Amino acid sequence: MKSTAEGNKISCSVACNLCGGDIVEEIGMMDRTGEYLRSVICKSCGLSWSDPRPNEDEIRKYYSKDYRISYKGTYTPTFKHVYRAGKVALDRYAFAKTILKENDVVLDVGAGGGEFVYLMDKLGYDVNGIEPNEGYGTFARDTFGLSIQIGFIQQADLQNSSYNVVTMHHVLEHLDDPFAVLQKLHRAIREEGFLIIEVPNIEAVCSGPKSRFHSAHLYNFNRQNLETMGRRAGFLIYKTAISQDGGVITTIFQKSEKSGAVECEIPENFRRISTIVRRHAKFSHYLSPNPYVRPIRKLQRYFDESRAIDNCNNAEEILLKLCAKVSSKS
Repeated sequence: MKSTAEGNKISCSVACNLCGGDIVEEIGMMDRTGEYLRSVICKSCGLSWSDPRPNEDEIRKYYSKDYRISYKGTYTPTFKHVYRAGKVALDRYAFAKTILKENDVVLDVGAGGGEFVYLMDKLGYDVNGIEPNEGYGTFARDTFGLSIQIGFIQQADLQNSSYNVVTMHHVLEHLDDPFAVLQKLHRAIREEGFLIIEVPNIEAVCSGPKSRFHSAHLYNFNRQNLETMGRRAGFLIYKTAISQDGGVITTIFQKSEKSGAVECEIPENFRRISTIVRRHAKFSHYLSPNPYVRPIRKLQRYFDESRAIDNCNNAEEILLKLCAKVSSKS
């Protein structure tokens, strides 16, 4: 669908998931592979999304069957993927451990190959996972013996006030109705419990300008609209961190029944994001250190992964070595 103008109004088929607005501006017209992908940004709050998008059935089929193949090139994780995700799991635990308490009940939404669930299980937490991709979810369940539900969080039967901590790393941007899922998780989390969300940062300039939009990412967040959506769903902001390269936002939300009405319009946010995206051009990108530092880091990661998985006989052996680096809960 091409954009059409009615006066100064740009068409959009999906209202803003945060503020309900329908006054948008086109902010991108292709994905990172060069294929057509029309991305719009709400002029009221700065939330960005793909418009048009596949229907619900197409989205479900893609994530359950095809996503990992198109993104990772494999139906189930290789040793390299297990090691890489295991290292990420250690980082996620390090960020979350200050809010974790003994005997906490934990849910990991979008559990992937189960590496974070495995780590939390080894640390003694009562932990479960939900993973929509059949290949990765089955691998996590069968290879590691984990409690992994294969399916979508939208359809999951979550009992009210069941969890102390819910984690959702790189999931929110894939959801067709992220706000509804946040509301659902708010009901499932116990009073004063926590929700940890990690998403890509639309303001990031660490990658090339053509890499900003991804066909699998239905929404694009920055810190302001991510925090606002969480507050609108009934959470307080406990802590937000942005990765060193600016590419990732991680927010710890805390459930509160006392949160009041939230103003969802953030007009200055639209201007901020639009300016960053417009100024992040090919010329300015190649004048920065980012395009030269990233390949070096990837090469270092390649050698690190090769050494780590050498002589490992199975995926669990890889994770056990990584888990040994975490001596105890603290």
